[in-house]
Amino acid sequence: MRLFYALGYAAVAVFCYGVYVQIRKYRRGAALHLEGRLRTRLRDMLGTVLSHRTLDRRDPAAGGAHRLIFYGFALLFLGTATITLEYDILEPLFGIRFWHGEFYLWFSLVLDVAGVAMIGGLAYMMYRRGWLRLPKLDYARPDRVPSDPDFDRPQYRREDWAFLWILVTIGCTGYLLEATRLVWLQGRPDVWNVRWWSPVGAALAEGLRALGLTARGGAVFRHGLWWFHGLLALAFIALIPFTKVKHMFTSLGSVLVRDPLAAQRLPGIPESQAQPGVAKITDFNWKQLLNLDACTKCGRCHEACPARAVGAPLSPRDVILSLREFARATLESGTVPDAAELDVHGKSPGQVSQETLWSCRTCMACVEICPVAVEHVPIIVQMRRKLVEDGAMDPLLTKTLQTIHKTGNSFGESKRKRAGWTKALPFPIKDARKEPVDVLWFVGDYASFDPRNQKVTQTFAALLQEAGVDFGILYDAESNAGNDVRRVGEEGLYELLANANVAAMASASFKTIVTTDPHSYNTIRNEYPDFGGKYQIQHYTSFVKQLLADGRLRVTAPLEYRTTFHDPCHLGRFNKGYEAPRDVLKSLGCELVEMGRSRANSFCCGAGGGRIWIPDPVGSEKPAQNRIKEAAAIPGLEVYVVSCPKDLTMFEDALKTTGNEGRFVVKELIELIREAIPARRPEEVSA
Repeated sequence: MRLFYALGYAAVAVFCYGVYVQIRKYRRGAALHLEGRLRTRLRDMLGTVLSHRTLDRRDPAAGGAHRLIFYGFALLFLGTATITLEYDILEPLFGIRFWHGEFYLWFSLVLDVAGVAMIGGLAYMMYRRGWLRLPKLDYARPDRVPSDPDFDRPQYRREDWAFLWILVTIGCTGYLLEATRLVWLQGRPDVWNVRWWSPVGAALAEGLRALGLTARGGAVFRHGLWWFHGLLALAFIALIPFTKVKHMFTSLGSVLVRDPLAAQRLPGIPESQAQPGVAKITDFNWKQLLNLDACTKCGRCHEACPARAVGAPLSPRDVILSLREFARATLESGTVPDAAELDVHGKSPGQVSQETLWSCRTCMACVEICPVAVEHVPIIVQMRRKLVEDGAMDPLLTKTLQTIHKTGNSFGESKRKRAGWTKALPFPIKDARKEPVDVLWFVGDYASFDPRNQKVTQTFAALLQEAGVDFGILYDAESNAGNDVRRVGEEGLYELLANANVAAMASASFKTIVTTDPHSYNTIRNEYPDFGGKYQIQHYTSFVKQLLADGRLRVTAPLEYRTTFHDPCHLGRFNKGYEAPRDVLKSLGCELVEMGRSRANSFCCGAGGGRIWIPDPVGSEKPAQNRIKEAAAIPGLEVYVVSCPKDLTMFEDALKTTGNEGRFVVKELIELIREAIPARRPEEVSA
């Protein structure tokens, strides 16, 4: 026993050293101050972990299996700790014993059930990997070719299987230990007569006896098995900080420090930071380094990513794993390498290429589905900032950013033309800088300058006028809201735009803001407060829903279209605006048929993150085309409904290029509202 205790202390020492190495690694990252109270964070973390709600989403089978493993392992660990507490501490030091009588019987039953749960969950995970072979569990990378040394990373598959087999072996040998103990002590009524309180162990004991195992043989068998089981458990403990097993702790930490607005509200550049973005692995903050270790390689982000789905060289999971490998190679040693060896940009193992970074649509599908709160988008944007600083981007994107800086819009039009669309209206629109209004309408670039979207903008203005809404716009004082500029990585230009818009709005008198652009809605709602601009703001869908409810707009020509609705990323996933557009559609009399990917699982149109300004590779499928094909599978579909100017542009083009023109149409929800509420005659409006 002394030898076993010595080995146990050694295993604990190795574990503690490994924990020290990991903490040292995180401390080598940049500093970060967390917002929010620790008590609230702990409560939310415990709720997430104990409920397994993030693991159940879109993969309830995996969530259920993990729940069995988690609770089974936790109970078995607590059971082992309870035995250790009595035999090694309480009984020898204080003469206290509790592992007997009724407590012992229930203890045995609970642990038997826990072991079955754990082994059952592990068996299902083996089935997923070995038989189902789910694509999201394939570690082949879309940003590498087969000749690259880190193309499919077989070490991860070996690690997965080793983890599963070790836990299964620990569980199974635990049952065999119980069975051999029962056979060994079969002559003692106080043991044998209550054997069925350990049903699995008892059944195995009966089987061993039937095979001819005697009490003496049981004792010998148990002795050898005890050492095997114990050494395997100690090895498992020692290796936790160095292997996949550490996700038991890093995932808890990641959930604890999560930012609920991780992608909606990107951080600015601290004044103390020498250069924008991330150039070296040590430029990531400690929380981001923890995120890298929290990834469980489940592949949910890989599966949800629209860029990967259309063949782009990007998998959010692989970005995280590459950076994890790089951090392990550079930051876990005693000394940190020179700066040149810490560069995370490139195509060497552990580095991330600029093609991969520019493929991201920043749609937040990866962040939203990650069960352990890894924040991929902020990491990618931080790396993009370095590329922007170096000028390593598509020439067309460079030109667009220069255009926005010069004119305040992505179309290169004069500021004086921003309100040009108002000239075709039969009524004037107030200038909110010159006279007070109830509602300030932040129009946005595409709604102001794109000819197709201008028609929608004019229609919405007419609806507001007919509803008697006291509204106005900023005219030439409005600039691009900057949402996509920031997600491109051009932080300096974003701050310039945000400050300009906040100043313009400060010169106006209004009560609330409405916008037809989800991208503008997101940044004004979530990011402008950091620039002194805290406003009440609504997307037009919720605003119109209220107008309908108040009777200020009335449906007089109900529609009977068979429709489907595309959730814009920045309205839906970013800001949970799922219900209002659906409620409006239903109030118009439309039949709504949901696509397979909807609401939080909506599939990005491909325009986000500045990708609308970057040409896609010739011959490659676009996300919008992928989405239109999904909609085309709905029998009898008549109208594909959007509620975002960029969506209208992307999907009308995709409708043509996929050969679906004539089968159904793409319309802005505003256009359907107009159709269901025909324009009134001037005398009716004035009345």
